[in-house]
Amino acid sequence: MQCAQYLIICVLALGPLQAATAKKISYNRDIRPVLSDQCFTCHGPDATKRKSKLRLDLREEALKPAKSGALAIVPGQPQKSALVTRIRTTDADDQMPPAKSHKFLTDKQKALLTQWISEGAEYQAHWAYMPVKRPPLPPPTGHPIDSLVRSRQQQLGLHPGAQANRRILARRLYADLHGLPAPPAAVEAFQQDHAPDAYEKLVDRLLSEPAYGERMAVWWLDLVRYADSAGYHSDKGRNVSPFRDYVIAAFNNNKPFDQMTIEHLAGDLLPNASLEQRVGSCFNKLLLTTDEGGAQSKDYEARYMEDRVRAVGTVWVAQTWMCAQCHDHKFDPTLSKDFYAMGAFFADIDEPIIAAPDAGIPILSEAMQQAAATVATQRLAAQKAYDLNPPDILQRIDTWGKAQVAAGAKDAWIKLFEKPVAERSEAEAKQLLDAYKAHAPEWADPRKALDDLNAKQKALDETNPCIVTRSTANKKTVRVLPRGDFQNASGPVVTAALPSYLPKATIEGREPNRLDLAQWLVSRDNPLTARVLVNRLWKLFYGIGLSKTQEDFGLQGEMPANTELLDWLAAEMMDRKWDIKAMVRLMVTSRTYQLTSESTPEMLTRDPENRELTRQCRFRLDAEFIRDFELGSSGLLVRTLGGPSVKPYQPDGYWENLNFPVRGWDASTGDAQYRRGLYTWWQRMFLHPSLLAFDAPSREECTADRARSNIPQQALALLNDPSFVEAAKAMAGRVLSEAAGDDSARLTWLLRETLQRRPSAAERGTLLALLENHRAQFKTDGAAAAALTKPGRPAPAGLDPAELAAWSSVTRVVLNLHEFITRS
Repeated sequence: MQCAQYLIICVLALGPLQAATAKKISYNRDIRPVLSDQCFTCHGPDATKRKSKLRLDLREEALKPAKSGALAIVPGQPQKSALVTRIRTTDADDQMPPAKSHKFLTDKQKALLTQWISEGAEYQAHWAYMPVKRPPLPPPTGHPIDSLVRSRQQQLGLHPGAQANRRILARRLYADLHGLPAPPAAVEAFQQDHAPDAYEKLVDRLLSEPAYGERMAVWWLDLVRYADSAGYHSDKGRNVSPFRDYVIAAFNNNKPFDQMTIEHLAGDLLPNASLEQRVGSCFNKLLLTTDEGGAQSKDYEARYMEDRVRAVGTVWVAQTWMCAQCHDHKFDPTLSKDFYAMGAFFADIDEPIIAAPDAGIPILSEAMQQAAATVATQRLAAQKAYDLNPPDILQRIDTWGKAQVAAGAKDAWIKLFEKPVAERSEAEAKQLLDAYKAHAPEWADPRKALDDLNAKQKALDETNPCIVTRSTANKKTVRVLPRGDFQNASGPVVTAALPSYLPKATIEGREPNRLDLAQWLVSRDNPLTARVLVNRLWKLFYGIGLSKTQEDFGLQGEMPANTELLDWLAAEMMDRKWDIKAMVRLMVTSRTYQLTSESTPEMLTRDPENRELTRQCRFRLDAEFIRDFELGSSGLLVRTLGGPSVKPYQPDGYWENLNFPVRGWDASTGDAQYRRGLYTWWQRMFLHPSLLAFDAPSREECTADRARSNIPQQALALLNDPSFVEAAKAMAGRVLSEAAGDDSARLTWLLRETLQRRPSAAERGTLLALLENHRAQFKTDGAAAAALTKPGRPAPAGLDPAELAAWSSVTRVVLNLHEFITRS
């Protein structure tokens, strides 16, 4: 009967089976994703939820008899394998996955599982947990990325597209490496430079300029959950902007990524830690915190620990450790004990759990540090002068005191003068001495000198403060919290330890600390960090990661489309000593990067998601860069590097429900209004509407993969946000002030400045018609012209308001074009 049943199974599965088995089944590519999605919830790592004593994530366990005695998998014999029988049966009581699980296997998936067992049911270690080994480069020789990409394309019979033209390449490089529009003169210079290394020279120049660090910081600040507010109910501001400056400088100065990692997690633990390294440790303090009086300290102590574990898991190793907060992970080999043992690494952080935000330490420039040293020396000298008592000090005090009594002084210490000097206690004598020096005219000069220096010191202490990590020997006790319940203290106490399923660092004779954790994360023994890092860099410059699951390299994560390429890049990253600029240069100098983003019907059919890199990706700019493009093209952008956060225009009443305390949004004035989007004040609970419209995250959690939507509200934001309206007006002012000739010539100038190309005949006709229409309107409606040109800085003197308004309508359209806000 078994054989007959199996024959029926084979006949039913023949169609999908033939399609699914054109090549040998790969466990990692074909089987693990199916088992992980459909089976591991009940038959995976979580022992507390495992059904029928059947575990399918480990081969030696999967081959054992289940609780019923049946063998789920009999290698090479699917007709004897209960797994095949149960996924094929139509009996609702026996069917797997059961209907109540709301999981479902397709015919193709059933065919894959059947064929896999027929081929021997071989398992493979999870690709992301295997040691990083550099694969050999296939011929032809040349750029290593192109060799690995082209080799795979040839295996699949695919052909890459053409190279993008030089205008597109220049715009792409400026968008990717600076997050800014390409200056027209730079594009034209590149188009006319026919030297063999012209492209590489442009790349090197862009990597050397400060805007590169700002662009990379936008990506990194998402990951480390940087925000200017603390989150939760009050969402109060806090002093963290020096950390943003640290990140920008780290990328511009090409700080090795392993060093940056160490400073983030344990900068305060480094021997003789510098001010810069201490600022790097602000990473540990970027989590959500509370100062609400009714909050329970044990609750928030657990929350802070859990946040830091999630952050490390997301930022460095793309592991969903948060799933083990309440129970053993249902898909990955992460135990709940692993989660809390990771949390114990942070038990030494000295912080009040329920308290007002930490004021931080002053972060001074080199010149200010020298000034602070001078003030400290002068204060010491002034204090000595103030404390120095002349031989006749007692007589002076007595004489001054009698004068105060005679003048009718009412201070509490006046009564002490009624006592003879010999009868005064030591404390009373000290009280009179202090009163004399604080009030006597003859002590005014040393008193004023000391007061002035104390004021200077106070000002320095309050200059550019930043919260940093401080360690304490009085560590918190960390225990496993059953079901993640902070009120349940029944779980075992744990000490700091690395995850049980990953290679360990050897630490003898002491408990490991945050420095050990950081060093392990960037060690060659760790198979994850380099892979995760290069995958994320790849997405920045190619639009999609080699693995799409930027935040999950666990068993639920997607296997890379090109595993050899990912591993080659990961090995290269470590061999280059974690040199980010070198890796960015490597990625953007490949021919694959330089491909056009235009697709052919064959590409759309055979490589619809561009996973095989037959073309470049086209995508909308991130929120911050849309602002930068608008302000940059219009001439409004102020390119000051670093500094405190700024507040662009925001709708009145937007903060109406931001309470405890009630606050208002005071828009920045002067140059601060025109800074890059990177510097916009990041209010977690009420993110700036322009950032929100274009998918910027709240940064309440670490964000590894920012969403990218396309919704009508975005067009409305581009048309109506006051910053963008002002940019359109400023652009119109430039057209009228800088562009010579008639309307057609000015239109050509406008598109050269914004899109670095000439308008097509259709575009020219449409925009000239729009100009004439609005010119006629605004000549008869001065109020409408004034309303459109009112926002922001005054327009250049001497411009006709109706003409400025008409051209503002045209520039609003151009600055709203898909092409303008899209990286091609």
